[in-house]
Amino acid sequence: MPIENIRERIARAESDAGRRIGATRIVAVSKLQPRERIEAALKRGHRLFGENRVQEAAGKWPEFMERYTDAELHLVGPLQTNKARQAMDMFQAIHSVDRIRLARRMASLAQELGRCPELFAQVNTGEEPQKAGIAPLEADGFIEELRSLDLPLNGLMCIPPLDEEPALHFGLLAAIAKRNGLKYLSMGMSGDFETAVRLGATHVRIGTSIFGERGA
Repeated sequence: MPIENIRERIARAESDAGRRIGATRIVAVSKLQPRERIEAALKRGHRLFGENRVQEAAGKWPEFMERYTDAELHLVGPLQTNKARQAMDMFQAIHSVDRIRLARRMASLAQELGRCPELFAQVNTGEEPQKAGIAPLEADGFIEELRSLDLPLNGLMCIPPLDEEPALHFGLLAAIAKRNGLKYLSMGMSGDFETAVRLGATHVRIGTSIFGERGA
């Protein structure tokens, strides 16, 4: 599906919810996608992309960044603590801060480097044992800890369970963000992004609807 069509659908959802048109950014998730598809999106003017793994991004994005200097890259997948330095060098935002050990490592690196990407805390809204993220009841305390480390935490991210109504999880994430004064909500993917937009998403992570099936 062309990005232009997705933008139109997002704009309609924003209008339905009484939100400002253009308030939601599309993070085009390019993990496991061939270079030519990413290049096609760049040539069409899209500039915000998401990758799931540091090593994969390191293998393809430096070249793109040299040629498209206004491109922006976000990490939307899990981050290993030993990859924190590389991630902080490569990404402008990290959506998956999910444990205090990682946060402390990033705080130390931020002091050393004098900079830090914009951060989102990942909340496991469905409390699924196989997924990363802070449990909802622990989210307020985790946010407070990250702030005490002087980290640039500006948003929250979630991935709802596949077999549950996503609106319930998006609403929960929005409520946690609101009471903690966080302005960004990274929620919604190819199958549910319009629902996420209606509930306040500022970043929607869309892959297959833009690029097609991975490896297809």
